[in-house]
Amino acid sequence: MLTKYIEEAMKRAKYELIEDGTYFGKIPRFQGVWGNDETLEGCREDLRGALEGWLVLKLWDNDDIPVLGKLALRPRGQKIRSANESGIETRTREAS
Repeated sequence: MLTKYIEEAMKRAKYELIEDGTYFGKIPRFQGVWGNDETLEGCREDLRGALEGWLVLKLWDNDDIPVLGKLALRPRGQKIRSANESGIETRTREAS
């Protein structure tokens, strides 16, 4: 489940070549998650590492994590806020 979630998030990544000649990447709705490298592939790897670390911290702190389609990560029993509150749809169910 975690691997599928990370792969889905990475599909949503946006990259740009910035003025210093390096690549910058970020994932919309994942505040503070970004990568930077001299190559596009290196930027993707840096971004993926940042995403993985961000997810660990969010899960540890019981913070909201964006729902990606039908994929959601959260600790057991945690409610997900409605889209009107935080851009995340509402669901409550136990993790398996």
